[in-house]
Amino acid sequence: MEGIIGIVVAPIIIFMIFVAPIWLILHYRSKKQMNQGISAEEYSSLQDLADKADKMADRIHTLESILDAEAPQWRNKV
Repeated sequence: MEGIIGIVVAPIIIFMIFVAPIWLILHYRSKKQMNQGISAEEYSSLQDLADKADKMADRIHTLESILDAEAPQWRNKV
């Protein structure tokens, strides 16, 4: 009986001493980073992508207008 208790208790103690503190530190560090929001570089990149998406939407609208004028049935072919 004492041997079985030792087999169970030893891994639990090792887990509590070594694994649990590292796990908690990494967990709360990642929570802190998520709460900080996006960095200035990420915001700049996101803004650049939004600008490119707006330009692409304008280009698509222009192309659709041209196709509507040149080939009115183009939408039915798709």
